[in-house]
Amino acid sequence: MITLVFKELWGRKRRMAGSLVAVFLGVSFLTGTLVLGDTLAGSIDGYYSQSFGKTDVSVRNSTSVSDEPWGSRGQIDASALDKVRQVDGVANAEPVIQGSGQLLAKDGAIVESRGPRTAGNWLTDPKLNPYRLAQGRAPRAPDEVVINKMFADEGKLKVGDRTAVLTPEKVPVTVVGISMFGDEEAFGETSFTAFSLDGARRHVAKSPDRISGVYVRADDGVGQNELASRIKPVLPAGTEAITNKAQVEEGMSQVESGFLQIFRTVLAAFGGVALLVAAFSIHNTFAITMAQRTRESALLRALGAGRRQVMTIVGFEALVIGAAATAAGLAGGMGFAALLRWLFTQFRIGIAMEGLTVSATSLLIAVPVGLLVTLVAALGPAVKASRVAPLAALREVAAESARPTDTRVIVGGVLAAVAAGTVVFGALTGQMAMAGAGAILCVVAMVALGPVAARPVAALIGGPAARTRGVSGTLARDNAARSPKRTAGAATALMIGVGVVTLMTVFIGSLGKSLENNVAGSFKGPLVVNSGGNETGGFGTGLVQDAAKLPQVERVAGAGTGSMRVDGDASTVSVADPAALGRVLDLDVTKGAMSDAGALAVSKSVADDKGWKPGTQVPVTFADGASQRLTVGAVYENTDMTGDYVVPRTVWNAHTRQPLDTRAFVVLKPGASVAEAQRALTALAKPYGAPEVQTRDDFVAAQTEEQQGFITVVYGMLILAIVIALLGIANTLSLAVHERTRELGLLRAVGASRPQIRSMVRWESVIVALFGTGGGIGLGAFLGWGLGSALGNPFAPPVLTLVIVALVGAVAGALAAIRPARRAARLAILSAISAP
Repeated sequence: MITLVFKELWGRKRRMAGSLVAVFLGVSFLTGTLVLGDTLAGSIDGYYSQSFGKTDVSVRNSTSVSDEPWGSRGQIDASALDKVRQVDGVANAEPVIQGSGQLLAKDGAIVESRGPRTAGNWLTDPKLNPYRLAQGRAPRAPDEVVINKMFADEGKLKVGDRTAVLTPEKVPVTVVGISMFGDEEAFGETSFTAFSLDGARRHVAKSPDRISGVYVRADDGVGQNELASRIKPVLPAGTEAITNKAQVEEGMSQVESGFLQIFRTVLAAFGGVALLVAAFSIHNTFAITMAQRTRESALLRALGAGRRQVMTIVGFEALVIGAAATAAGLAGGMGFAALLRWLFTQFRIGIAMEGLTVSATSLLIAVPVGLLVTLVAALGPAVKASRVAPLAALREVAAESARPTDTRVIVGGVLAAVAAGTVVFGALTGQMAMAGAGAILCVVAMVALGPVAARPVAALIGGPAARTRGVSGTLARDNAARSPKRTAGAATALMIGVGVVTLMTVFIGSLGKSLENNVAGSFKGPLVVNSGGNETGGFGTGLVQDAAKLPQVERVAGAGTGSMRVDGDASTVSVADPAALGRVLDLDVTKGAMSDAGALAVSKSVADDKGWKPGTQVPVTFADGASQRLTVGAVYENTDMTGDYVVPRTVWNAHTRQPLDTRAFVVLKPGASVAEAQRALTALAKPYGAPEVQTRDDFVAAQTEEQQGFITVVYGMLILAIVIALLGIANTLSLAVHERTRELGLLRAVGASRPQIRSMVRWESVIVALFGTGGGIGLGAFLGWGLGSALGNPFAPPVLTLVIVALVGAVAGALAAIRPARRAARLAILSAISAP
């Protein structure tokens, strides 16, 4: 039996090549995404394990107000330092000051970074300091700084240069040193500007009596847990001691449950799409080969083979193909992971990653999945082959039924109606889970109805080819229509790939339109001062006060962001003067008013969930550990500009020493020139780090700009799924050419030229590709509408992009047919006619 399987595979090695390539690409895709996730996790773990130097214990504020790993904590009393130094087992302890610090480049603009922009003090103990000097010396005077190499290069700064740091006040400084984070130019993309201790107290902590924490190094023979237990009793209230190991694990846990989990989920989803597309290609290949081997299967049955044995032969063939392709896919996955790592680095997604990290879990996922996908894809053809009657060996048997069964039509139609209804219901009622379930059912219905639609659609699409290309076009149309299951099988793989691309395109377009509508609906002014999306960036609140004095400006309101606990939950909040914000933004206030300078404003969704209304007292906790109750003054509907909470600036500033705005919304006086006002605001903003002064349209575009790099990479990954589908079409055509060898020979014998044969195969491929592309665009657009509407986004499909997708599908179909068409045209007439 085993010998027979290997003989079959060797005898049909060219036919199996398509399945091998499909599985190989699918497993490579999945392995590459899993390895990239492992590599990113390993890189982050490496950064975190070095981020506290060789610190054994850290003393910090015990209040946590953020679930993000970079979330800052409040300051503590500097007297804790002397108390810690007196603890038995402490070899050395140094004060740590950290806060917002934005380095200015040579041209006076803020050096952009995707990571936190921080400033603090240079630690004099090299064992406690995670940074090391690469050039220059440590800072001594309050206006001297050491900057990390990545941002020295970005800002075109070198040792001896004069520049400034915004803390948020503009502090003129001299660069006296360039630092490295171990062997890296920075900690991820964190900008760190190090003052002397005196300079950090003046410019960052804003007080000689407050510090961010204490780094402690233990004496030899004293463990981290033991030292932490000795330090805890001497600490003042509101502070805690945590071991270095626990602090690293805490940070990694936050990364794993946040950014990294989303990152891995997205990559795995697209890996799943690629494998699903590969599964359809494999299924179609086995279905065709099993149909072509009907007489062979029947002969095995006639010689005494049981149904189980026939199934075993097919299953073992699939297992061999799956194993070989999976093994190759693991190696290919490493190359794909390296390519993805390079792309993510080029588009500055995530953090810098060195080398490749492969976990056992990734291999334990990729190998079984590759084998399982191949076996499942071959299951249907195997069952069908086992049901062939022994007498079929004695007569000619059609390779495939020309029409789908009534059962398929009825079941597929009912399923399609239920699926479409579920999507529509979810879209109209705003139930994302319902719309998502309907989307999955739609894919299943599409697979079921593919053979039903294949014949009429192929006839429709092939009509122009039949009219313009004569006999070649007519034969191409008839070939595509006479094998509906085969046509649908090849087209379905492409349909899924194109459908996901279309879904993403429509969803992104709708999201952008929603943002545009919401900005246009809430902000009527023409200009926005925007510092970008960095959570630790921004500009001093004095910019808003200065802007209000410009002759062109009628009203202006600044807004910043921060973290605090609201009703016990870690929350990101907007910080602004409610009355000023209410004069420039229409937040669609449904209850109360944005007039009380000391009242909290909350979104309607939060108010409904928690049962809050104007007058409700809400407990809040700030990063410095202080707790109080804020009164709800307003409930609003539009959250695009502010999120779920607006905290009064006066309340917030009492708990921070570095107040920042990230945006300033500007309304001009009637008749004022927008261009002149933009120039005046740009000049005014230069001392504040030159945040960009944008028109409203530019501001809307900037909101999605940061995601464009990731979206580009996502499209790149989806293109691979489409390539797999096109390989499936090419493989289907190759098998069809082999099956129709005698037919092609007869066509040549009655006068068909080689160009006509090539044209026929090419047009058949184009018909299949257009069937898959058109179906994918239609399905993707429908699901994009449903899922987008469930989230409240308007339907705004980018028509030009979808037209390009359709054209690319047609061209790709023609390209997929090059090799099969060439092979068909080269068949010798007499040999083809005499073929079995």
